[in-house]
Amino acid sequence: MVKKLVAENRIQGIISDNRLGLSNKKITCVYMTHQLQVLTGATKAISSKAHQNYIKKFNACWVPDYKNEPSFSGIMGHAKKLEKMTTYIGPISRMNFEQRKKEYDILIILSGPEPQRSLLETLLLEKFSQTKRKVLLVKGRVVQEQQWTTNGTIKVVNYLTTLDLQKTINESELVLCRSGYTSIMDLAALNKKTFFIPTPGQYEQKYLAKRLAEQNRIPYCNQEDFEVSKLSKIARYSGWETDNDFNLDFKQLFDIF
Repeated sequence: MVKKLVAENRIQGIISDNRLGLSNKKITCVYMTHQLQVLTGATKAISSKAHQNYIKKFNACWVPDYKNEPSFSGIMGHAKKLEKMTTYIGPISRMNFEQRKKEYDILIILSGPEPQRSLLETLLLEKFSQTKRKVLLVKGRVVQEQQWTTNGTIKVVNYLTTLDLQKTINESELVLCRSGYTSIMDLAALNKKTFFIPTPGQYEQKYLAKRLAEQNRIPYCNQEDFEVSKLSKIARYSGWETDNDFNLDFKQLFDIF
């Protein structure tokens, strides 16, 4: 299919967002990923080597992170075997900071596979049931119609569009969510107070959350250990740190094509 599309549309280059099969030998192809090393527990070496072999089929690899500290991906986004073909393009985000009046004390954003998404929803509704703080819980379940309900003192919505989510994050004092890489980049861009609960069994999320906590940036805890009182730990952490001197030269970046 890629070969046909390239021929019929006279495509000059491909940027593949973590899609392993989208390369073509006749044109310049760039692969985008933060997983130069794939964390899969005891099979990390095997999964990382397999992924790197696919990456080598491309002409270059763009990593959405900083090359040096303060990086967000850590060992995941750095691999000596791919240094020559890797360019660090800095964290990317769909979100923009806006100065808005605070509407919520706590914004809970749920995401990820079942049954863990539903298990966390049930847990958090129970834990926050007696709170006097203004809480909004976004279920992360996209259906045909947006549905708002109330569970005790907690407002609940099944999903928010990107623009609504950006607005709501900016209107919230702090965000409680999973420690996925996209969430990390979005919340860093908004410089938002954050507390992470990694998805059980997902090595990447656990690594990212643990690393940020060890660097005294963002706190986290395991799902089964969560208590509302743990949110007070946020005040003892330094928060998001970014490379303010980083400046991406887009002309130089796209010269590869």
